Amino acid sequence: MTSGVSTAHAVSPDSGEHWSAEGAWPVAPGIHRIPLPLPMDGLKAINVYVVEGDDGLTLIDGGWAIPVARELLDRCLRSIGSGFGDITRFLVTHVHRDHYTMATVLGHEYGAEVALGLPERPALELLHGIGRGELTESPFLAILRSAGAPDVAEAWAAGRSEEDLPDPKDWALPDTWLDGDTTVQVGARAIDAVHTPGHTPGHYVFADRADGLLFAGDHVLPTITPSIGFTFPVEPDPLGSFLASLTKVRALPDLRILPAHGPVAPSSHARVDELLVHHEDRLAHCLKSLKERGPSVAAVVAGDLGWTRHERSYADLDLFNKGMAAMETKAHLELLVARGEATEEQTADGIVYTAV
Repeated sequence: MTSGVSTAHAVSPDSGEHWSAEGAWPVAPGIHRIPLPLPMDGLKAINVYVVEGDDGLTLIDGGWAIPVARELLDRCLRSIGSGFGDITRFLVTHVHRDHYTMATVLGHEYGAEVALGLPERPALELLHGIGRGELTESPFLAILRSAGAPDVAEAWAAGRSEEDLPDPKDWALPDTWLDGDTTVQVGARAIDAVHTPGHTPGHYVFADRADGLLFAGDHVLPTITPSIGFTFPVEPDPLGSFLASLTKVRALPDLRILPAHGPVAPSSHARVDELLVHHEDRLAHCLKSLKERGPSVAAVVAGDLGWTRHERSYADLDLFNKGMAAMETKAHLELLVARGEATEEQTADGIVYTAV
């Protein structure tokens, strides 16, 4: 599900340029958007938001801890008369590496507080066990096998090396855990920290109601949908959680979207409505596939769906996106089970779903 413009070609209204163009772009008085590069083909950048306060800078998300992103963040902060030493706090929307790792590295180097949602703690603790005796393989491989994609799991495993293991300094525990919905004071701003599980269990959005802004992380993206089911430890019914979180955000005032990926967008209500329709449509297609095919694993159902804004076939996706598609389809099938529209059975070939 996309809007009329793809993320790859979207111009952001604050800059008048492609949303990933280098700069510290003013989005509101005292707030700048800094896009930082990502080393991946699909998502070109992540938006880090700099909020000025009397006690220094609060950054919402931190970026991926890679040298090119760190250098660019330093350069952009200097362009607005600031530097790493002025950062007093990071509010991180969720634990994924493109949001968390730069925050924790800079936070520990410069003494800035790092805040993260409490439900992300199991993932951080699990990360420290990968390849160090506690966990001998990526937890995503088991999810792929349960989705009926053992070939993808084997290829993912074959493509990993010791160099891919997480660096503990990039994944240190935060200083502060956000627990439930709360209010965070950022200078003179009272910002609502709203727990929005789904994309990850501890995802948060930050709503500045006074200025009509939603720092949306990956929960509400203007041109793409966030991945669902790409989390560990495995969460029960992540899509159900995501849809409930969308409804929760829809109950807030209509806010301008300041997303982690993509251009600034005018209406959280309009985009949430689009996302809700999109996922109901995907659920209907998954149920149709089960009814026509009979009992199936998620990877087979994924083959009956179109992927990306170009409606590409599952067979034409690259290896990584095949895995993502299988896991996201599994999340949709789990919600059908939760709704009583399908059943599930664990088999040697993965979890088999049957339409009721």
